[in-house]
Amino acid sequence: MRNPFIRFEFDRDELIDAAYEFVIDPRASRNQRPIVKALDDFNPEMVDILESMVIDGTEDRQDVADYVDAALPA
Repeated sequence: MRNPFIRFEFDRDELIDAAYEFVIDPRASRNQRPIVKALDDFNPEMVDILESMVIDGTEDRQDVADYVDAALPA
């Protein structure tokens, strides 16, 4: 349901790129990426799901894009 009073804007492609780079980075230092701070402030559950994608070995950018689209519909 769309809220007529509140609207959040984000750059979909940049968010997907940053999330994908997080998911394919095998190093623990990935948690220092700006995407983690941004999502922790806005929707911390997304970081948990992205971490699950790391553990699952997700390598396809489209999988990350599909998740972002589902979690943050336009």
